[in-house]
Amino acid sequence: MKIISPVARALLATTACLSAALPLSAFAGPEEQAAQMHSRLTGVKPSIEVLTAMAQDIASGDAGAAAERAMENDAFYDVTLKNLVTPWTNRDGDNFAPLNDYTATVIGMVRDDVDFRQILSGDILYTGASGLGLPAYNNANNDHYEALEAAGYPLQTALERRTQSSVTGLPSEATAGVMTTRGGAKAFFYAGTNRAMFRFTLMNHLCRDLEQVHDTSRPPDRIRQDVSRSPGGDSRVFQNNCVGCHSGMDPMAQAFAYYNFEYDVDNDPTGENGRLDYNGAGDIDPATGSRVQAKNHINSATFPYGFVIPDDKWDNYWREGPNMHLGWSEVLPGSGNGAKSMGEELANSEAFAQCQVTKVFKQVCLRAPEDSSDRNRIDSITDSFTSNGYRLKQVYAETAAYCAGE
Repeated sequence: MKIISPVARALLATTACLSAALPLSAFAGPEEQAAQMHSRLTGVKPSIEVLTAMAQDIASGDAGAAAERAMENDAFYDVTLKNLVTPWTNRDGDNFAPLNDYTATVIGMVRDDVDFRQILSGDILYTGASGLGLPAYNNANNDHYEALEAAGYPLQTALERRTQSSVTGLPSEATAGVMTTRGGAKAFFYAGTNRAMFRFTLMNHLCRDLEQVHDTSRPPDRIRQDVSRSPGGDSRVFQNNCVGCHSGMDPMAQAFAYYNFEYDVDNDPTGENGRLDYNGAGDIDPATGSRVQAKNHINSATFPYGFVIPDDKWDNYWREGPNMHLGWSEVLPGSGNGAKSMGEELANSEAFAQCQVTKVFKQVCLRAPEDSSDRNRIDSITDSFTSNGYRLKQVYAETAAYCAGE
């Protein structure tokens, strides 16, 4: 048996530690990087042919092309994208929720390289392709998408682009991307006062919850009647806490004044057979005497002198104060009517673009950004995303190239 001296043993141990600390890319060849890239993007191993082609791309300095090859695999759509999107479709962030029109629409948009900003404003909807033998799309249930998922059709080829207005009957001017899909309405227009739709849109698409945009310096003139001005008998709670969220949220959430999710509270308490309801021009709600849905006037006795919503005009009070750093578009006016224009306001912010890139980074790299190199790369990919048509597949490709071999 060969005897190793203490000094040699220490040197070997040091070398092993240094090797473990170095990134895999320092040792991994094109084949290893291609295999890892494919696994990160799809969750499955590549075929020999695909692996060889990807390795050649990487060896020639075109890791982006290798990523594009990987994303041709059905698993990118059926697994990777579905896992990214599904938690956005429900209040619990459940990754195992059934496929619905919200999820399918986002996946279809990514497949077709649709400008991702339309996720919050487009008259767009993806359904199962005709000829698949699926139940017809129904405004009052999710049978179409559950049948599509149960049949195991690959989403890369099974989805068909349509318009919400032609499928659901919602006026085109009232469509607002995933916010006005049945899945979105069921999750976030369900009961309450429609503030949930604003809050979860902020969380899912700008990566900010209300605590992170808390600002007590905005005027409270648009805070509704259902918010107490002295919770627990202490007005300081309102001034130092409630104002911080409601002063910015309520003027924006007013965009949803004409929407509701209707369902049978007694016999269908979770709204499985509910449907999106929209008060169009000429519709009058008997409880409000206007187009405004009754839910917007509930608990009016809490503070009768609070703001009473008369219409769907919204204003972005966060264009001033600390939240101006969310990067609002200078091209847009910062106010308007209805969910579509409010969705455009959110989707054209710098925070929206950076949020999408950061989420993809975490999913593909299997970690959050850790250092200045990561943050600089996110900034670079965000710039590329906004300069090249807001194509999310490009974000996946650039991120996978950055993390290849880690």
